[in-house]
Amino acid sequence: MSHHNTKPNPDNREDNVEKLQHMVQDTIQNIEASHETMKFASGQEKERIKEKNARREESIRDLRNEIKDEYQYQQKQ
Repeated sequence: MSHHNTKPNPDNREDNVEKLQHMVQDTIQNIEASHETMKFASGQEKERIKEKNARREESIRDLRNEIKDEYQYQQKQ
């Protein structure tokens, strides 16, 4: 039986703000793309898309709050 000396990776938060901003942009693009899809969707499909977009908008709010937290953390370093 081998024993590995594993160490956890250090917490590197340097690029978290940038990564979170990319996630927000990707989510916004998904919302925009869904508006195009809705033009051709049936009633039920439109409802599902609207529900998904509501969840996406909530995610964007959460991500933006996390960006603020990360930015404040970086300013203290």
